[in-house]
Amino acid sequence: MGQVAVQEASLMSGSLNLLEVLGQVPDPRNPKGVRYPLSAILSLAVLAMLTGAKSYGAIAQFGRERGAALALALGFRHGKTLSKSSLASLFARLDVTAFEAALSRWVASRLPKDQPLHICLDGKTARGSRDGDVPGHHLVAAYAPAVQAVLAQLRVDAKTNEHKAALELLGILPLKGHIITGDAMFCQRDICAKIIEAGGDYLFTVKDNQPSLAIDIAAGLAFEDEKRRQAAAFSPLRTAASDERGAKCGQGSWPCGDQDTANDENPDQAWAVERVEARLRVDA
Repeated sequence: MGQVAVQEASLMSGSLNLLEVLGQVPDPRNPKGVRYPLSAILSLAVLAMLTGAKSYGAIAQFGRERGAALALALGFRHGKTLSKSSLASLFARLDVTAFEAALSRWVASRLPKDQPLHICLDGKTARGSRDGDVPGHHLVAAYAPAVQAVLAQLRVDAKTNEHKAALELLGILPLKGHIITGDAMFCQRDICAKIIEAGGDYLFTVKDNQPSLAIDIAAGLAFEDEKRRQAAAFSPLRTAASDERGAKCGQGSWPCGDQDTANDENPDQAWAVERVEARLRVDA
């Protein structure tokens, strides 16, 4: 009954059921003699990693400690999970691309519909992937903060770099109507062009890796600031206020404020001016 309710809620919301999506990943094992369903194993791994497990041993221990109740709920038919060695053997043969594609479909089904989405491009080395002198696995990922999930990721091997991996990653992402952000590494002409062609927008950081572009941006911003200052200095509203002020003062009289300033700064001079004006009126 609970599984039916989950499926109905999934259909109503438009989001996919994670267990069903994991069941679509191709099983690399020989069908004969399979004891544990692949969807149950992948579900166990996902659940264990969400609780902090970072190794095959930790995933196997998580399954043993939770007992038969969890095992049966995940799809282990005999109520028993598999061992560390069995996990390592299976994941060594698993189609990683198909597995990540399944997770991407599940995440995509949970994205808000008809709303601009913020997608962050980022490159980093996977934690725990370094083995002695062997460098770790470097990945370029597209992260959606709205759902706190990675939409897709690609491994950066020795024959390529983050720039080329990002171009490939953009080819499998939904870009139309969305905003793509990233650091200065992704501020490249072809990456920006690909986003625009797909109907998206971008916001990238510009640093010293693009010196001419940084200079052009600084000059453009300075020009716009100067235009705003000039527009404020010669604003029609300001000119109209000045004309109104002059009309109130009257033609041929002291400008408003100037007489008060003169009176404050030099009272003797103001008194002399008043005497001259009074004599002119008497003579007239």
